[in-house]
Amino acid sequence: MPCEPHLIVKVELWPIDIPMTDPFVVATGSRTVAQNAFVRLTLADGTQGYGEIAPLPEVGGESRESCLIQAQILATGLLRQSPRQYRALAAQLAEQASSFPATRCGFETALLDAFCRSAGVPLWSLWGGGDVRPHETDITIPITDRARTVALARKWYEQGFRLFKLKVGHDVDEDIRRLEAVHDACPGVSFIIDANQGYERAEAVAMVEGARRCESRVLLLEQPLPREDVDGMAALRHGWHVPIAADESVRTLTDLHTVLQHHAADFVNIKISKTGVITAMELAAVARGAGLHLMIGGMVETRVAMGCSFGMVLGLGGFEVLDLDTPLLMASDPATGGFRYDGPRLLPWPEAGSGVVAQPPVSAVVIA
Repeated sequence: MPCEPHLIVKVELWPIDIPMTDPFVVATGSRTVAQNAFVRLTLADGTQGYGEIAPLPEVGGESRESCLIQAQILATGLLRQSPRQYRALAAQLAEQASSFPATRCGFETALLDAFCRSAGVPLWSLWGGGDVRPHETDITIPITDRARTVALARKWYEQGFRLFKLKVGHDVDEDIRRLEAVHDACPGVSFIIDANQGYERAEAVAMVEGARRCESRVLLLEQPLPREDVDGMAALRHGWHVPIAADESVRTLTDLHTVLQHHAADFVNIKISKTGVITAMELAAVARGAGLHLMIGGMVETRVAMGCSFGMVLGLGGFEVLDLDTPLLMASDPATGGFRYDGPRLLPWPEAGSGVVAQPPVSAVVIA
C-alpha cells in the first residue's frame, strides 16, 4: 500500500563542528567550537525539512552526545507521521523528552520547515507575516581582555553595528572598564549588558552605577543574577530604574508567571533552543499579553535554527530587540539559502520553508 505523500519516511541526524572566530566566553562557560547537530526529515513525496540541535550544557544541561542519543529515540516516533500535525507532535516530543529542549527544538524546526515546504510557503507565513522587512540585530562581544574587546567592537562598528551585547560576569570592575573602553572607541553605540547569571546583587548595582558614570547608553541589563533570584531582579529594576531582560529565569510558562508576579523584568528573551519552538511561541504570546517587551535570541546556533527564530520575528511581529548574531561569530556556514546578513541587517527570504539546505555526510544516522 503506497505511503501518503506528506508522511515522514526518513529521519537523518548528524553532528556538526564549527570553529568560532573568537572564543565565545560568557559568565557560565566558553566555546571555541559550536558542537551542534542537524536534523533532516524526508517526506514520502521527497520534501525535506531541516532542524538544528544547539545544546548549551550550562544552560539546559544537555550535551550533544546526550541529545543525539535522545534524538534517535524520538525519531522513531515521528516515522509515518505528518508534519501537518506539528502541534500534536511537539506535545508528544515534550512528553517524551521534557528535559531535552534543544533536542525537541531540532525536531520542531524540521517539522515546521517540512510542513511549509510541502505547502510551498515561507516559514514566516505560518505565523501570519506580520512584520516582513529587514531587521537589525545586535552583535555579541564575549568576555575577553580589554584590548581584544575594543578590537572586536571596532571591527563590528566599521560594519555598521550600533548595538553591542557585552558579555560580563567574571570581574565587575574589569567589566566596567571594558564598557568604558568600547564607549570611548565607538561613538553613538548602545549596549545590552549580559551577565548570564554571573553577578551577585552588589556587583549588579556596581555595574549599573559604573555604566552611568561613563554615560554609556545601556538599553538592557540581561539576566544579571542567578535565575532563582527573581526578587533581586525586581529590586534592581525598581531601585535603580534599569530595564531588566529575563533569559535563564524564563524556561517555562511557570517561570514566566513567577517573573510577572514579582514584576522582575521589562523584557523576556525568547530562545527556541532553550524551550522548544511551540513553547517559545506560547511564552511570547503570554509575555506580550502581560505587557512585557519581547527580545529574541539563541544559543550558539547556525542559520538553520536562527532562521526559525527570524521567521517568528517576521511572522508574529512585536519583537523589539533582536540578538540573532551567532552565525556571524562562526568561521564557516554549513548551510546555503535562507535569510542572509547585510551588516547588522537580517534580510527576509522568499523561498518555501526556511529556505536553508544542508548536506548530510555519509556517516549520518538514518532512521527509516
